[in-house]
Amino acid sequence: MTGDTLTSSEYIKHHLQNLTFGRLPDGTWGLAHSADEAREMGFWALHLDSLGFAIGLGVLFLFLFRLAARRATAGVPGGWQNFVEWILDFVNGVVRGSFSGRNALVAPLALSIFIWIFLMNFMDLIAVDLLPETAKRIGVHYLKVVPTTDPNVTFGMSIGVFLLIIYYSIKIKGIGGFLGELTLQPFQAKSIVMKIVFIPINLFLETINLLAKPVSLALRLFGNMYAGEMIFILIAAMYGASLLLGSFAGLLQLGWAIFHILIITLQAFIFMVLTVVYLDMAHQEHH
Repeated sequence: MTGDTLTSSEYIKHHLQNLTFGRLPDGTWGLAHSADEAREMGFWALHLDSLGFAIGLGVLFLFLFRLAARRATAGVPGGWQNFVEWILDFVNGVVRGSFSGRNALVAPLALSIFIWIFLMNFMDLIAVDLLPETAKRIGVHYLKVVPTTDPNVTFGMSIGVFLLIIYYSIKIKGIGGFLGELTLQPFQAKSIVMKIVFIPINLFLETINLLAKPVSLALRLFGNMYAGEMIFILIAAMYGASLLLGSFAGLLQLGWAIFHILIITLQAFIFMVLTVVYLDMAHQEHH
């Protein structure tokens, strides 16, 4: 285990460091060899591990569901087809219960969000040292395997949802209707003078409310998954302390892993439901 050559603090920091690609201090582009180098790379640095695992798991999702679609039969379904149909029915039920408009994009989007986030979250159940140590053997010093513990990933997804909210708000309500929602509520008045007085107040409140949606989506998912990953890392660090702590760590790891199955599923579900609800709000016209 890496903890044999590192202190507990160094071990934790090592596992929380992304494989970062960016511009080095000498002006060349390459991989960061320390946390300080990664920070100096600034905004345009890329977390190759987060991107690689996120894209790879997205491709895996598409492959597995396409496989089920190609092998679908009208007769007795196989195990995988039965499972996929159950997932589809579940997501369709959520969309029907939360989305009152008509939009062919919402159900596929909800399905993609739920499965993709679940798969990224599921990486947290892989043994903490397995993939990083394997990568280290081939010369990759840092490797974070859970994309949703990277705020760049969670904010990327939430910003995508936010852009859809803006797009459908303008498409359904028009520019005037969208601006009216931002400026004419929640405070309303019959007097023209009072309406003008309330416009900046309403704009401020509604803008905060609008921006809070992607921020809360991203931070909720990131915070829960980061905390879960931290607990797994702390438990793993206990293995190198003593035989007694190592035995206790085994019990903790099993218990937390079982409980974490609920967390990773719940976080994917919450992100999906909130996305559907926010898009439903974007499709509603206020008169």
